Amino acid sequence: MARNISKEVNKIKEVSYTNKDFKSLRQEIQNYALRHFSNEIIDFTDSSLGGLLLDMNAYVGDVLMYYLDHQFNENSLEKAIEKTNLERLIREAGFEVPPAAPAYATVDLSVVVPAEQINGIYQPKTIATPTVRKNSVFSTPGGIEFTLLEDVDFKKLDDNNELLAEVLIGRSSGNIPINFILKRKGVCSSSRIETENISIPDKLVPFRTITLSKENVNEIISVFDSNGDEYYEVDTLSQDTVFKIYENTKYDLADVPSRLELFHAPKRFVTARSTQTGKTTLRFGSGDENAFDEDVIPDPSEHAIRLFGDKKSFTTISVDPNSFLSSQTLGISPVNTTLTVNYRYGGGLSHNVGSGQINSIKTAILSFMTSTPVSEEVSVRSSLRVFNPSSAKGGEDESTVEEMRNVALFNRSAQNRIVTREDLLARVHSMPVNFGKVYRAAVTDNPRNPRGSQLHVISRSQSGKLMVSPDTLKQNLSKYLNKFRIVSDSIDILDAIIINIGTEYSVTIQKGFRSESVIATINSKISEYFNIRNQQINKPIILGELENLILNVPGVVNIIKFTISNKTGVQSGNSYSGYSFNVKQNMDRGLVFPPPGGIFELKYPNEDIVGRIV
Repeated sequence: MARNISKEVNKIKEVSYTNKDFKSLRQEIQNYALRHFSNEIIDFTDSSLGGLLLDMNAYVGDVLMYYLDHQFNENSLEKAIEKTNLERLIREAGFEVPPAAPAYATVDLSVVVPAEQINGIYQPKTIATPTVRKNSVFSTPGGIEFTLLEDVDFKKLDDNNELLAEVLIGRSSGNIPINFILKRKGVCSSSRIETENISIPDKLVPFRTITLSKENVNEIISVFDSNGDEYYEVDTLSQDTVFKIYENTKYDLADVPSRLELFHAPKRFVTARSTQTGKTTLRFGSGDENAFDEDVIPDPSEHAIRLFGDKKSFTTISVDPNSFLSSQTLGISPVNTTLTVNYRYGGGLSHNVGSGQINSIKTAILSFMTSTPVSEEVSVRSSLRVFNPSSAKGGEDESTVEEMRNVALFNRSAQNRIVTREDLLARVHSMPVNFGKVYRAAVTDNPRNPRGSQLHVISRSQSGKLMVSPDTLKQNLSKYLNKFRIVSDSIDILDAIIINIGTEYSVTIQKGFRSESVIATINSKISEYFNIRNQQINKPIILGELENLILNVPGVVNIIKFTISNKTGVQSGNSYSGYSFNVKQNMDRGLVFPPPGGIFELKYPNEDIVGRIV
């Protein structure tokens, strides 16, 4: 019997997968249609139905390719643009999103204390001498509040058994003092203190989260539940021990005021801050407090999926991962309680107030001896005064997305110790903001120590100008970095050198252009080039870039003169850095180099940029 063999041979339809843009997709679809459907349609002009089909299919393909590329880029820390994805990538790099940093200020506290005579000598009355407790609140005329960080005890004595406070005679009758003025210094922070009570229902939720109501939380002071048990903040939930600070009551109290102990913390939490809302979330562990669990490592046999049926034979036993959620290995989750959360929040560049601005008392917490008469206590309390002799420093606005991206790139390859320069810079910028915030930092070799490095840091004032970082910030930074430092290495923390500069130029312009408009445009370009956001420590000035900016301004024909000069001291009522800098001696092949650890600043653009039309 003869076989019926079909005369039609299936054509092999070739498809190209390399086209990605609209034009190439449309051309490939047209070639495909002409090759395989030439009998049905041959008109692919723009006004035809075939042209419509080509355009629609190419459009859909172009859109799909765009989102494919977009999704691929969103998984890259260098190319991501969506804030949600960028925040996720920053956290994956091990860098926590920091809030705005509070400012720190050293204030002079003074009280008027009655005089008393002891052994023929008049001195401040001991029982009327107070202690100003921490968390006392002072404020500025603009309403910015500063909180006292440590107790200021006016009764405290030095090694010579004399008062540490500065003692001045207040009122006197003849040569007999009636009262004394006592002055002592204290350190304040512009962050505020908030207390929230959060009710937790009677249901176990592994890894329960709570979100605090205030933005820019920079420190969790304490978290307690209804039973008085404390929850401790840790870096990761697998960290089951923390360091606790206790008051030292031993003989060496004067030399070592506090002692450090390692403490087991079954109740713990980690924090995370969102750049979208600015709020901080606390995440607790997964374990059940009421379940008995003393195994450091859970027994896998207790977490196997139970087998049913034939008991004589079985296949491989599977482990149920959900059963591990009830283990206390990752901490305990709060249940049927009320959490009391105390924290500090707030900060910003505007908190760097000038000297003399912290001058009013909002909340004064004073303590006296039990034998102090009420009348003297009221009199001393009402005499409390506060004044900041120097400006507050360390306040900084929240980091921009690009700043966080750059720091995260350093931190991504960093280890849990400082080995490379990138590790050091990553640690500098990851220090908790309640200890202060460095605006710019740079690392150079130490010429006197081959195993050491020099870390230059700089901060900003309330007006956004560069200023020397406060001593408290540098002390906190030293203690923070020491935790990650290799034993044999040394890090010298130095102030960056501020070099204030001015520019002067002369240009010729085309006819028909207004000289005022051209000058204003050039000044704006130069001001943006020297904007402090674009400056880094040890970054040189490239004269070619500045000249190119000027030549690209519409109307400019030629540059007759362009110079950079150093600004120091006080000129025309403007205060500049005291550092003298010779521009010509530090110029090489069109680049002006700062000294090691130096940073250029065009402090007053309106006065420091001088332009002329010739």
